[in-house]
Amino acid sequence: MKQILVVTDTIDVNAGSGPKANMAIIDNLLDCGYKVHVIHYSAGDNINPSFSHTKINPRKWSPLYIIGVITRLLFRYTKINLNKWIEPVLGFSTEYFSTCEAFRRAIKNYSEPVDLIITLSKGASFRPHYAMLSCVHLHAKWLAYVHDPYPFHYYPRPYNWIQPGYQQKEKFFNLMADKAMWFAFPSRLLLEWMGSYFPKMAEKGVIIPHQISDVKPERVDTTTIFNKKKFNLLHAGNLMKQRPANGLIEGFKDFINENPSSGFEVELHLIGPADYHKATLEEYARHIPQLKINLYGVNYATAYWLQQAADVNIILESKSEISPFLPGKFPHCIEADKPILLLSPYYSESRRLLGNEYPYWCESDDTHSIAKKMESLYLIWKQSNSLKLNRSDLKNYSSANHLKEIIDQLS
Repeated sequence: MKQILVVTDTIDVNAGSGPKANMAIIDNLLDCGYKVHVIHYSAGDNINPSFSHTKINPRKWSPLYIIGVITRLLFRYTKINLNKWIEPVLGFSTEYFSTCEAFRRAIKNYSEPVDLIITLSKGASFRPHYAMLSCVHLHAKWLAYVHDPYPFHYYPRPYNWIQPGYQQKEKFFNLMADKAMWFAFPSRLLLEWMGSYFPKMAEKGVIIPHQISDVKPERVDTTTIFNKKKFNLLHAGNLMKQRPANGLIEGFKDFINENPSSGFEVELHLIGPADYHKATLEEYARHIPQLKINLYGVNYATAYWLQQAADVNIILESKSEISPFLPGKFPHCIEADKPILLLSPYYSESRRLLGNEYPYWCESDDTHSIAKKMESLYLIWKQSNSLKLNRSDLKNYSSANHLKEIIDQLS
């Protein structure tokens, strides 16, 4: 039996899309029959997983930890951010270093034999990866999972973030490219994208897509949000600054106008944070009664079961030349077995997986095509009330069986 040590920031599925994807990988590793131990730094004391795990404990009287607490409290009460001066010099906050040190101690203190170590992360953290750099004796067993482009200035346009200390972050990833034995990416396009900056990552790279897990959240009553008698289109997820829904809504409005009778039995639901677009979306909702918005987000269980209940799930990506990301909700949409209205660049991982002939894809600002594809889906629903994706190949691609094939090939 392969012994696997997983090191990850958090196993709390409500902490964001990254932890959801990471937990699905852990669930499927267990489903494969591997012996898995997880080292994590989940917030709070209400995380009680059924698998073997260790929660790290940063040393609260270390200089790094104390400086981190002072920095956090100073910002909370005075809005003075010391990290504006610390990160350009060190590359990271002192809290980052104290947490990495706690991860390093936990990894080195783990006494069981290990065949493979997988580092998972979320957002811009990569703390488990940074900690593994100091565990030289384990580098030959290390698979580093890279979920998004990093550092942030390597994101494709329209993202234009430049993080403080970006030079040190580049050095970190260059060093990791040398030391890790393997790299895993959720998408082929991301492997190629990151490989263009760090060639060794591409040489050592494998694709481990976001997983469909047999472990489901507690069922939620979706009828409090969906009227089951209506044709429900759903976008569940964060509408970031670079991901406005204007094209989607304008296309929906055109669809309603071109199909007046549909107005009584169609609803478009936007569920998730949209801080940059709140005023615009509320203005749309005032004039389009069929547009239902919840801009405060919902917990993982609610989002999951809404996706399973929707008639059409929408994946909305930024207007760009390329989208190398595989959205964390992609496997949930595949699992729902309902059509996906994919609004993405021509070069996107979601489009690559769905295929060039997939009929419900267009660019995110192509309002005419959006309206026509909604009309096509609506007429099928109207005639049969049965819409299916029918992609068993993609279900298998995201399954524990396929994950086992990948892991067993690592040697």
